[in-house]
Amino acid sequence: MCGIVGYIGKRDVAPLLLEGLQRLEYRGYDSAGVVITGKSGVLKTVKAKGRVRELEARIPKRFTGTTGIAHTRWATHGAPNDENAHPHLDADGKVALVHNGIIDNADDLRAKLITDGVEFTSETDSEVVVHLIGRSQADTLEAKVQEALRRIEGTYGIAVMHQDFPDRIVVARNGSPVVLGIGDKEMFVASDVAALVSHTRQVVTLDDGEMATLKADDFRTYTTEGSSTSATPTTVEWEAESYDMGGHDTYMHKEISEQPDAVDRVLRGRIDDRFSTVHLGGLNLDPREARSVRRIKILGCGTSYHAGQIGAQMIEELARIPADAEPASEFRYRNPVVDPDTLYIAVSQSGETYDVLAAVQELKRKGARVLGVVNVVGSAIARETDGGVYVHAGPEVCVVSTKCFTNTVVAFGLLALHLGRIRDLSVADGKRIIAGLRKLPAQIAEMLEGEAEIEKLAAEYAGAKSMMFIGRVRGYPVAREASLKLKEISYIHAEAYPASELKHGPLALIEPALPTVAIVPDDELLEKNRAALEEIKARSGRILAVAHQVQEKADHTIVVPKNEVELDPILMGIPLQLFAYHTAKAMGRDIDKPRNLAKSVTVE
Repeated sequence: MCGIVGYIGKRDVAPLLLEGLQRLEYRGYDSAGVVITGKSGVLKTVKAKGRVRELEARIPKRFTGTTGIAHTRWATHGAPNDENAHPHLDADGKVALVHNGIIDNADDLRAKLITDGVEFTSETDSEVVVHLIGRSQADTLEAKVQEALRRIEGTYGIAVMHQDFPDRIVVARNGSPVVLGIGDKEMFVASDVAALVSHTRQVVTLDDGEMATLKADDFRTYTTEGSSTSATPTTVEWEAESYDMGGHDTYMHKEISEQPDAVDRVLRGRIDDRFSTVHLGGLNLDPREARSVRRIKILGCGTSYHAGQIGAQMIEELARIPADAEPASEFRYRNPVVDPDTLYIAVSQSGETYDVLAAVQELKRKGARVLGVVNVVGSAIARETDGGVYVHAGPEVCVVSTKCFTNTVVAFGLLALHLGRIRDLSVADGKRIIAGLRKLPAQIAEMLEGEAEIEKLAAEYAGAKSMMFIGRVRGYPVAREASLKLKEISYIHAEAYPASELKHGPLALIEPALPTVAIVPDDELLEKNRAALEEIKARSGRILAVAHQVQEKADHTIVVPKNEVELDPILMGIPLQLFAYHTAKAMGRDIDKPRNLAKSVTVE
């Protein structure tokens, strides 16, 4: 959940590192720091609590060099302050390290090092690692790092510099992403390609247990045990402009507005009109194997979990395969029964979400078949799974997910159609779903044109201290995701419940000061949803409905276009993204970087 960037070459390094940190600030933004090798060969470090701009303001004019590493932090061990900011140095000031991840046995190692006379300057687990490297008697920097890594337990993505080895940066990965950028007589390293694409699109992604040595004119990869590995650079799909704000006030607004094009991308080239189905070549699941699936379990965290809930509903309706979604963070700790007839699907925007990746690895260890639904090509989950679907949403920089959520749900629609047509879904229903999928980009664009009205509604509700979100069956995961969006960026307390559960407890909360957002699709449960509105209105509750037609019992209704009932959840979430955005904007929140959160959760 932190950001790493490093460079070795001939250019002045400080501006490059600051630029990279700004690109990565969505991964952590409570402190930042940079270390370079100065002309004298001595390591020079600057750190600052707060955003990258605070760090930039502290850097002196004569802060020059051609090798350096930098970090932007999301605090796990120790409060956000200058002392806990990375990079960390060893006792002699010769070794510098930046670290993403969590060292599980840090307390034990810290106690032993203190007994040996080491004085710590921070509260972080990361500082343990740099002292282990600094105290190693090995002859090379690579061997020093390997020796230290053999003593630690936990997850890490690290970059290390050493004053006695000024011609190299050594990096390593275990559970936290590390990407090498291959330039012309210059090399980069980062925890995300966003920091690299303005300089090179040729990258190498390290696997767990892999290390690399970067020099200005070459690199090599090897395992933590020292065995050489082969590394073939790949080309990043997106260009630097994809990571810019593009004239919008925030990345969130930009990414919401990009959804018509994003949905068009996830559909492009996949629809097969001849057989009323779709082609998903990356599944690596032939028809015989698909027909043998007896159950589907979808695993994700946060927004990805909610997308999985909608996906499970689609799969059950269209393919008639029992399906459900579960938080990946819970799944692997309850000693689940892994059934050979169950197909597991791991969902992650970044493809690096630690809890999801750990669940995938546990399932693979037990012989399960696992597919991935991810956005980032070449990410860890994409590499570890047996196959899957890329959602092609494009780079998503805002901490909260919007377009990637929508594209993930559309990808599940494609998967449900694919499985349905292999099994018992009729040609007529296949044509119906394809027609509905094709309508989505234009319908999303139509809803975005009504943003001004949603902005007015958000201003009316922005004073609420708490809000209730309700939905039923297809609408319930939409309500959960909308509730999450609101609380993430506005900090308004919000809860989501099935509409059918109101009378079993939550009705006690209803009063004029607690508005309810109700998902009311025009489907077979319309009258039952209207009955829930009656219950709320009888208790003087305010209601904002999201529906296909104006609801008389609601104080306000956001009307959305009608699609096929199976696909309606995709559309009903769009205006609630805008509602959350404008509510937060009215409250003056930092929308792209909400407090206490970071984009890619690569720690447990």
